[in-house]
Amino acid sequence: MVLKFTDLPSLYAHDYDTVIDVRSPAEYAEDHLPGAINLPVLDDQERARVGTIYVQQSPFLARKLGAALVFRNAANHIEQSLSHHEGGWKPMVYCWRGGQRSGSFTWMLQQIGWRAEVVEGGYRTYRRLVSQHLYQDPLRHRLVALDGYTGTAKTELLVHLKTRGVQVLDLEGLANHRGSLLGEMPGGQPSQKAFESALAAALCRCDTARPVVVEAESSKIGGLILPPSVWAALRSAPRIQINASADARTAYLVTAYNDILSDADRLQNCLSPLRSHRGHEVVDGWLELIDAGDKHALTRALMEQHYDPAYAKSSRVRPSKVLARIDACALDKAGLNATAARIERVLDQL
Repeated sequence: MVLKFTDLPSLYAHDYDTVIDVRSPAEYAEDHLPGAINLPVLDDQERARVGTIYVQQSPFLARKLGAALVFRNAANHIEQSLSHHEGGWKPMVYCWRGGQRSGSFTWMLQQIGWRAEVVEGGYRTYRRLVSQHLYQDPLRHRLVALDGYTGTAKTELLVHLKTRGVQVLDLEGLANHRGSLLGEMPGGQPSQKAFESALAAALCRCDTARPVVVEAESSKIGGLILPPSVWAALRSAPRIQINASADARTAYLVTAYNDILSDADRLQNCLSPLRSHRGHEVVDGWLELIDAGDKHALTRALMEQHYDPAYAKSSRVRPSKVLARIDACALDKAGLNATAARIERVLDQL
């Protein structure tokens, strides 16, 4: 049986034991169904070789070589990666477009007795459903945005809210970026497609009858773009404003950004391009603080001369309603937990 899906939630709600992506490692690395394992029946080099023969020699020779490679690799997967599965195992298999790679592998699994099925249209079907969900369909979720100056621990507040049972959407976590000039994280960002896959999956897990708390963001997080439906909903979402003293914010940021604050060369490379925006005198002052190793003074200067003015400018054009303004007396664990409790009380009134 070929599996047909008409919307993303029904695909995510599948009842198969394992999702197997048989595309090449490079295809899988760019994007894949959430939770899928990669068992390529053609690796990157083999796929390129078969494609070259198809174009330069003949489709028949390409199919003959491809079949030999596919069945050889599939046999290795069955003997090694899949050998522990019992007879009732039920895998769902896909490739690029639900064609020969997934069809051949699924056929082999079925001959063994496993209840394997192939996704019609493969990854292309999945990608079309993700695009439809994020770019065409209206967002049905009720977003509530946590807003506030840089350093008010909004991302960490999401963690505290989640432990209290509040629905949250961590966009920066999905984007692997702290959403600021110095926000780059180890490992780099996922591809745009992979980010959208993770975002769509996170949204589908949320109950549309309950509010979803999300940190206020710009339309881009690092190099990744928020899909239009999410960006429109975030711009119009009612907001909870988090306030904290400049001293508390500075101390929090020095700890949160210690990795980059300890890397002078990286800091200079990130800040130097701001000369055209903030002026040579301001940037030269930052670089002097970097050379002096004064993390607190540099952080305070960046807040006052870059982050806070940028935030104030963007706040003036936001059309959304402010539900509450909450003063965070402390940004340590106890203080954030107390702030999260106050946020939860605001949400309970919606």
